[in-house]
Amino acid sequence: MRKFRLAVLEGDGIGPEVIQEGLRVLRAAEAKFDLHFECTYAAIGAGEFLRGGNPLPSTALDLCAECDAILLGAAGLPNIRWPDGREMAPQIDLREHFHLYAGVRPIRLYHSSHSPLKNHAAGEIDFVMFRESTEGLFASRHRAADLNANEATDTLRITRATSEKLFRAAFEEARRRRGLVTLVDKANVLPSMAYFRHIFDEISREFPDVRTERVYVDAMALYLVQSPQRFDVLVTENMFGDILSDLAAGIVGGMGMAPSADIGAKHAVFQPAHGSAPDITGRGTANPVATIRSVALMLDWLGASEAGQAIRMSVETVLRNPENATPDLRGTLTTQQLGEMIAAAV
Repeated sequence: MRKFRLAVLEGDGIGPEVIQEGLRVLRAAEAKFDLHFECTYAAIGAGEFLRGGNPLPSTALDLCAECDAILLGAAGLPNIRWPDGREMAPQIDLREHFHLYAGVRPIRLYHSSHSPLKNHAAGEIDFVMFRESTEGLFASRHRAADLNANEATDTLRITRATSEKLFRAAFEEARRRRGLVTLVDKANVLPSMAYFRHIFDEISREFPDVRTERVYVDAMALYLVQSPQRFDVLVTENMFGDILSDLAAGIVGGMGMAPSADIGAKHAVFQPAHGSAPDITGRGTANPVATIRSVALMLDWLGASEAGQAIRMSVETVLRNPENATPDLRGTLTTQQLGEMIAAAV
């Protein structure tokens, strides 16, 4: 039996609700694949800030450092903010603290009725976005906003070391998939993006078996709506990835369908890409699929890929019937009912 320690950070809003279903499916995979996860919980987020004055206490960080993986529900609430107006974002603090440079965002269409786009069959939209997670425009976020100043500036930061790791991760993923990496940048305008592209071109020579293309970010927003089926692995800067990954989720059913992994050399956080959704908290209507698919990504990262694949196939099997859906997908199932269906399929 393979044993792992898992830090569970339920967070705010619907975080505890979707985490419960992610763990339900994980327990089903444990039984089938001779795994064991020792789960230890820690409180983070806006609620923890209200209780103790820190949205990411040192006890939670210490736990995360000791565990094999980190499973996060959602963090932050729109009405709980720092004095300068920014929301609290302990999930970003975790990325920076543990140097989680690669934000992995898989996008897959499970049923044609889930997409607002026309004429796309199940499985036809299937790509993964690699978003740099610690630099880019987010690098300026620790500067306090001077709300009385005459201007404000943010710096887009690109480093060679982080970019090289990000690009190699994207190319290695393409080798496991369909062999195409698309760089998304704004190299025609921004010097930082010209530098980003230059490093991409250098790393691409290490992978002569992988095809490459380069697309400006504004054009990519168009192509993801017009022809998303053409893409395999996308790689981009932090802010561009933040925006495009939400657009990409929208074409396959919304944020409830969007898993994510933030991966570093020694640590990784797995979480649904959606927020805490306080408007539906406690109603039992949140879509748990993003969390369940994040659990599958976690199993892959831990070397239990057979269990991860079993979860992905179970999601595929359940969602093949469009009636198996929560309200965001025009269904009537509760969070727990959909989680139980997927766990049973595992």
